[in-house]
Amino acid sequence: MSPVTSIRWLTVFLDFPASTFSAGVAFWREVTGCELSPARGASGEFATLLPASGDAYLRVQQLIDGTGGCHLDLHVDTETESLTAATERARPLGATIRHQEAGLIVAESPAGLPFCLTEWDGERVVPPPLAGPSGGVTRLDTLCIDVPASSFQRECSFWAGLTGWGARSLPFPEYIALRQPADAVLAARLIVQRLGDSDPGLRARAHVDFGCTDPDAVNRHVTLGAHVVRTFDYWTVLSDPVGRDYCLVNRD
Repeated sequence: MSPVTSIRWLTVFLDFPASTFSAGVAFWREVTGCELSPARGASGEFATLLPASGDAYLRVQQLIDGTGGCHLDLHVDTETESLTAATERARPLGATIRHQEAGLIVAESPAGLPFCLTEWDGERVVPPPLAGPSGGVTRLDTLCIDVPASSFQRECSFWAGLTGWGARSLPFPEYIALRQPADAVLAARLIVQRLGDSDPGLRARAHVDFGCTDPDAVNRHVTLGAHVVRTFDYWTVLSDPVGRDYCLVNRD
């Protein structure tokens, strides 16, 4: 049985091709209200979006190749479960292990979403939301894993099994949320979206959602360089200046 408490923090990575990295990072600094850490990594490919207060949970990566997207780090409490044990749980659930080194496991979910297992470093303080000038707030608080219909059930089972969090239905039937433990303190949550049947061979991808009570948030994002893709009753789909889709969702 999966240890419910082993995953103590989530980090969301925004991955950019080198050609769009600077413009993409500049936009995401503005809409999250974060500063940028010094670059790190062998080629300076990683940086952290640093909130004004609280613990960081957003990072950016410059890719050598690929079109970009999102991936996820799961921070494991190694006093509860070692990275080796978490890796050995992940394999029979359907994970493909791509790389292993001290303190880091690089893998893919059954539907092909990249993720990492890494050691928890005591993060526990959720950053406050970003206040809008006209009242209301926004905060990037969700990673939505977008999955082809043919892979949806297996992908839901995989993430529920790996995290130890149960799956719960949402008001919209194409979504499920992973139910974090009542005592969990995390800055981001995970939901899984079933895509339509028109792309049966599509691999999983992911996008981020902002919880939003700021009535001017869409206009502010557009002013910063985003454009509106589509408007729904409860959320607005936007695309950032380099073509990354994300959502502003009308909720606390």
